Amino acid sequence: MWSDESRFQLHHADGRMRIWLKQHENMYPTCMNTTLQAGGDRVMVWGMFSWHDLGPLIRVEQHLNSTTYLSIIADQVHPIMLMVYPNGDGFFQQDNEPCHGAHIVKEWFQEHEGDFSLLRWPPQSLDLNPIEHLWDEVKRAIRQLVPQPSNLTELDSAIHQAWCQIPRITFQHLSAKKNRCSTEGKRWPNYVLMGWS
Repeated sequence: MWSDESRFQLHHADGRMRIWLKQHENMYPTCMNTTLQAGGDRVMVWGMFSWHDLGPLIRVEQHLNSTTYLSIIADQVHPIMLMVYPNGDGFFQQDNEPCHGAHIVKEWFQEHEGDFSLLRWPPQSLDLNPIEHLWDEVKRAIRQLVPQPSNLTELDSAIHQAWCQIPRITFQHLSAKKNRCSTEGKRWPNYVLMGWS
């Protein structure tokens, strides 16, 4: 299982706006545009996937801290891993986000190490996580919406809908492709990438 979190902005802006206006129009409200600092409101989600299926998409209400992350691991990841890999032969990947390395999170993984294995992510490594491509798919789908989401509830709904519509072939291809990538000169084991069976 590959996992990661991503942020989605309600308003997309590159900071540029080009308009033509006559000299006497510059103060008319119809010629002005409000701006939002740093892209405005955002929705943060955490998700996971494997070769077999997309996992749940969890909205993170504020920022992902160790307590919130531990709750996701215990309430979402653990039951799925036990169901999909009842023999304890599954692998779970997380990156080096600070909350992932928190003491309470490490302790939880040590207590449950017989249930599945935690795939170690090398420190200071490139972000080779294939879920990044799925986040791109979701963001691309949201950018194509007409009209665009106008509030956080609509954005959250659009994110979940786009996530659920990712074709199976897309995430299976990413899992298979990951098998050809190498990290620290070593290939990822086939059982980690191709279905963990």
